Amino acid sequence: MTKRRPNGTIQDRIQAEMLDSFDEELELEIDDDRLDALTNEFADHTAEETIDRRVYFKELFRLQGELVKLQSWVQHHKLKVVVIFEGRDSAGKGGVIKRITQRLNPRVCRVAALPAPNERERTQWYFQRYVSHLPAAGEIVLFDRSWYNRAGVERVMGFCTEDDVEEFFRSAPEFERMLVRSGITLIKYWFSITDEEQHLRFMMRIHDPLKQWKLSPMDVESRRRWEQYTKAKEAMLERTHIPEAPWYLVEADDKKKARLNCIAHLLEQIPYQEIKLEPVVLPPRVRHPEYSRGPIPPEMYVPARY
Repeated sequence: MTKRRPNGTIQDRIQAEMLDSFDEELELEIDDDRLDALTNEFADHTAEETIDRRVYFKELFRLQGELVKLQSWVQHHKLKVVVIFEGRDSAGKGGVIKRITQRLNPRVCRVAALPAPNERERTQWYFQRYVSHLPAAGEIVLFDRSWYNRAGVERVMGFCTEDDVEEFFRSAPEFERMLVRSGITLIKYWFSITDEEQHLRFMMRIHDPLKQWKLSPMDVESRRRWEQYTKAKEAMLERTHIPEAPWYLVEADDKKKARLNCIAHLLEQIPYQEIKLEPVVLPPRVRHPEYSRGPIPPEMYVPARY
């Protein structure tokens, strides 16, 4: 048997790095499991595992591999893609966005999550602050909430008038048709959860110190106004579900299934093929005998506590 070098071969190191990469996903899932355990404290029964973990991870990694191929296709063909994620608070939008972007190049696939508009932005054309976040050729932009704030939280919380909402419903379809005519692929997802499921997830966040920051006063108020949000959502879907940019509803009570279903559906919306890339060959490192590395003061190093 070949004697292994103390630090391992290049192949050993590459394999170890790949396992570390998979561990990132495991860490996210462990966090989810911890939160699920808290949720079960407030449920009438313990939630059953609806999809085998091995199946879930196998499918997730496979789908993420396909997302990498899609990314190369978008780059190669200079496509422009916008994906909108909407839904009630705690519906799981952030979770699926994390899984989509986790293996992708942030210069190609980026997330737009805009804060509340400032004084100046409130005087602009409503869609103006979103336009600057639209993709250039070869880019994918994921909107974690979008211009549909006007049809949802702004309407329910009274941050705009009913005339503003009506104007939005007239303008949004035309705005989106204009985007599509300009060459942008626009895909819109609504993550749907039940009243009971949102209640459980909110209780989970209240009792989890690592997640309490996710519950804003606005989120808490949204629980009281569940029916108002439901009416607003129904009006939004009715008025803005257009052939050029239809809405797709993701059943999201089961987070793992919702992620897999959404990613699989997203991949089906853009016909793509694997781009054959030229193999990368590392050139030999240039060495200069006259160069010597200078000393670094010990106090500059971060203490090696682990």
